[in-house]
Order: sequence, then C-alpha cells, then structure tokens
Amino acid sequence: MARRLPQGAAYQAVQREILARIRDKTWPPGALIPGEIDLAAEFGCARATISRAMRELAEAGVLERKRRAGTRVAANPVRRAMLDIPMVRQQVTDTGRAYGHDLLFRAVEPPPEAIRARLGLRPGTAALHARSLHRADGRPFQVEDRWINLDAVPEAVSVDLAAISANEWLVREVPLSTAETMLSAAAATEVEAALLGCPPGAPLLEIERTTWLGDLPITTVRLLHPPGFRVVGRV
Repeated sequence: MARRLPQGAAYQAVQREILARIRDKTWPPGALIPGEIDLAAEFGCARATISRAMRELAEAGVLERKRRAGTRVAANPVRRAMLDIPMVRQQVTDTGRAYGHDLLFRAVEPPPEAIRARLGLRPGTAALHARSLHRADGRPFQVEDRWINLDAVPEAVSVDLAAISANEWLVREVPLSTAETMLSAAAATEVEAALLGCPPGAPLLEIERTTWLGDLPITTVRLLHPPGFRVVGRV
C-alpha cells in the first residue's frame, strides 16, 4: 500500500522514510529501489524533493546511483559513510587497555531548548537521552551525555544501551556525513568530579559534537575527559 507523507513534506521526511525501509530490510543491501517519479507519486511530494533526499543519501554512502542503472542500497552503507566518528572502545583498546562502560541514565524525554535547537525538533518532541561512563583498565576515561533524534533514528529507543554504548551503536549502525565539534575547558562539578575521580573544580576537556546525515540531525553529545587527557591527531 502506498504511503503518503504529509502534504509539502520536506526532503528530510523522505530521507527518514528511505532510511527506515533500509533498516527494516524492506530494501536490503544491494536492492534496487523505486525511481524518483515512482517515489514522488507514492509519497505525494515533488520529484525535486525526492531527488535532493536521494542525492544526499548517495553522497553519504547510503545509496549508489548510476545513470540508466537506477539507485541501489549500498552493500555496506555504514562503513561507506563519509564521516569517521571515534569509537571510544577502540580509543581505549588501541592503547592496550581494557575497555568497559556503565550506563548511568536513560530516558525518552523532551530535551532542553538548546538541545532541541541543535536537533531541529519541534517543542515538546521527545528524544532519547543517555549518559554513560567509559572506563580504561577500570579507571574513568570519559563521561558521555548524549541526545538522539528519534524522528531520525526511531529504532534507537529499543537498543540496550547497557550492553552497547550509544557511541558504539551509532558508529556501527547509523551513517553520518557531517559534524560540528567544539573543544573547550570546563570546571568539574561535584557530580562530574565523583564520576571522573578528580577534585571538584578540576579542569576537564569538554567536547561537544552534533552530527548529521545530509541536513538531518542525528545526535548531539557532550563528552568530558579527566585532567591529563590528551587529544592526538594526525594530518
């Protein structure tokens, strides 16, 4: 049965529907998906809306588009995504230390205004909020305070974030194409100090990152590292 999106639906709504069909295996890896004209008729929107949605998904590595051959779901859409987000588990194990993590908090709730703006959510819309402590050889390595846009990634609500961290699940399962990252120093609150094993007021490395697939906001996160943590990069 044809599914019509709301009248005048933006291309982000088309992207969400395409991604949902890929994830639920309606369109498995390698599958040929309907053309722009057919999808425009099914969804009840302009062909230009379909074209933009599919173009961005192709740029992110989710779809493969070939002239005269049509559009297919990429054989491995996650690994072909253009953005490389660090997986905390790998950051720890690459240094020879044992990795562990504790889920501290999980709730589906409306985010504060600043988070809502980053995720492009309407007032009152709920998102998945999760807070975790990552460990290296049993010692605090990072506090992760994350919000996930459930309009974009509805299946996140059923993920067991005690078994797999939100960071690891997103890196493995959700393609991302762009990110905005801010680094700053923050003074540890009493709660943060207790989690990271440092005195209150100690300087922490704070990393704030918001990630998108095309123009569709997926997640925003605040990461805190204890004193002495170093960022190492290679160009």
